[in-house]
Amino acid sequence: MHVIPSRIHTYIGLVVGVVLVAAPWIFGFSDASAPTWTAVVIGLFLLANELTTTSPSSPAKVVPMRIHIIIEITTGFVLAISPWAFGFADLDANAWVPHLVVGILVAGYAFLTDPSDDPTAAKRTSTGRRPGSAA
Repeated sequence: MHVIPSRIHTYIGLVVGVVLVAAPWIFGFSDASAPTWTAVVIGLFLLANELTTTSPSSPAKVVPMRIHIIIEITTGFVLAISPWAFGFADLDANAWVPHLVVGILVAGYAFLTDPSDDPTAAKRTSTGRRPGSAA
């Protein structure tokens, strides 16, 4: 069920990336090294990832949307398990819950994104054939 167009996905990803970079100060865990670095690094990675897809909203059309979505689902999973993987799950909830929740949301909106509106994908006619191909 792919209901989110890639253009909207890119906008969501950019907002999520910025929020993740700012999360240590928004949620008050900037004094803890592991959750701060995790949020900032993954936030910057999401921003770079969104800016390099073949989405109509991305300035640098390098990474095909189908690959981008796989990368983003993986990134969401890594963010969600990061409190346990990087040892900060025992801190106050404000330090680890944002990682878990945002990680699940990132994987979720990536999973729901329709990669077929990738402008580099071959357009197909209503018969399923590429324009100009032999019948």
